[in-house]
Amino acid sequence: MKHLKYISFFLLIGLISCDKHVIEYDTETISDVAEFQLHYFVPVTSGSANNIYKVEINDQLYANDQSTLSTYNAIPNGSVGRFYTTTTGTNNIKLYKGTGLELVYNQNCTLTEGKQNIFVYDLDEPPLVFDNGFPYEANTTEYSDTTAWIKFYNFLYESVDQPTNLRLQYQYQYPIEYDEKGVVIRKSEWTNLGTPVSFGETTGWLPVIVHKSVNISSGYARLDYKIKVIDANGNDTGDLQVMNSSNKFVNYSDWWTTYVGRRYHHTISGMRAAKPTSAVRVFTAL
Repeated sequence: MKHLKYISFFLLIGLISCDKHVIEYDTETISDVAEFQLHYFVPVTSGSANNIYKVEINDQLYANDQSTLSTYNAIPNGSVGRFYTTTTGTNNIKLYKGTGLELVYNQNCTLTEGKQNIFVYDLDEPPLVFDNGFPYEANTTEYSDTTAWIKFYNFLYESVDQPTNLRLQYQYQYPIEYDEKGVVIRKSEWTNLGTPVSFGETTGWLPVIVHKSVNISSGYARLDYKIKVIDANGNDTGDLQVMNSSNKFVNYSDWWTTYVGRRYHHTISGMRAAKPTSAVRVFTAL
């Protein structure tokens, strides 16, 4: 009886203690606020001379030399899934290039409530704004899924001041079978990622298959990519030809390690037939 009495006493203390120490989280609901990530895809040579060392939105400082906006990249940087906030409606963007902080961009765009991606692709043109597609759909399985999501953008130039007029069909190929050492021994057929996109367009979020070599794991796989050129009648006219570093034209191809459940922006940019040469740059959304 003595032990039961002590147990009852401690249980009573525990209940009283819980009542007196309620944990609360101070949060603020965001509404009528525009959230954005800013992408810098002007076809210029990579390097500090062309990096953006100061970003102002509506004359308010958003980024400086401590959070540089590099060529073919985006801010906020340093962490996946971060967004800046600003007011909805018309917003002014100023970009200052190089360590001398030369004002090279001063354009307006319209932002709406929620998350969006702003692409600066020409220093003399307003940016293009894309809905981020949030909230994201997700797959729930007993162990681990086999899906990631990719959004492909066409910001390819032919040469200086000449955006491409090619409609591009992004394609991918994924592993189907591995040997006992985890080496790929069979791959899928080439699969279209959405439909063809012209300059300044995106496919939107589309699922890709990530067949892991280790089944019960967070999971990743190498996915291979290529691009087809589609004419106005919808005909496949062959692989996209791009100039390489040796000034020779080759079929575009690349591969990226892709993790289950993640989301990636894939953006083809740079110049197809001149320098700086083109590439698909990847920015992780989630």
